Amino acid sequence: MQTASDNPCLRIACSSCNLRELCLPVDLQGSALHRLDALTSIKRPFRRGEYLYRSGEPFRALYAIRTGFFKTQVLHENGREQVTGFQMPGEIIGLDAISSDAHSCDAVALEDSEICEIPFDQLEELSRELPTLQRYLHKIMSREIVRDHGIMMLLGSMRAEERLAAFLLNLSQRFSARGYSPSSFHLRMTRQEIGSYLGLKLETVSRTLSHFQDHGLLNVRLREVEIMDMLRLRSFVGTTA
Repeated sequence: MQTASDNPCLRIACSSCNLRELCLPVDLQGSALHRLDALTSIKRPFRRGEYLYRSGEPFRALYAIRTGFFKTQVLHENGREQVTGFQMPGEIIGLDAISSDAHSCDAVALEDSEICEIPFDQLEELSRELPTLQRYLHKIMSREIVRDHGIMMLLGSMRAEERLAAFLLNLSQRFSARGYSPSSFHLRMTRQEIGSYLGLKLETVSRTLSHFQDHGLLNVRLREVEIMDMLRLRSFVGTTA
């Protein structure tokens, strides 16, 4: 049976990946970059709905998303799933397991996707030799802490309209950083999943989207979203920049 390492289309190196500036230190060059290439040689495809890892599984690697979308989620004791994040190309997932050596959440593909698997023990060893890489690892871990703090603020102090506006603006910024339109994009997640992430009921998400559309802020058709008035949408979260 053919594996990912046997498939030439899955051997794209970090040095030639068009997402390099998003998920790698920009000043990592030459032999240092080639050494990192050797660690990320495992490219794996995932089908929509397939699990990258599950809560409780032992920690072995970090994963850089090359294509597609993922969600992370935790399962409560009552069986309810709580979405904790949405991840897109150029982002690294699996950081939740570094402290405990076991994953604290599930990671599920929201569409057909492909990841680069980076064995953490080898990455850690290489980072000790490459200060630039070590600083970058610290940076992405710090970014996760800031993100978690932002989610706590989002859920604790914002009204439904503010939460949804902040969510859409965050997606807009992330799409823009990848060279896509900041104002017109396809939602890979369902409204139910958006509600789970934002701490809102499905009906509230649908009602708020309709409210935004009725007032000319958005044009929404199924999962296609077009932001019609970026400044007014930003005003919901207190920024016009």
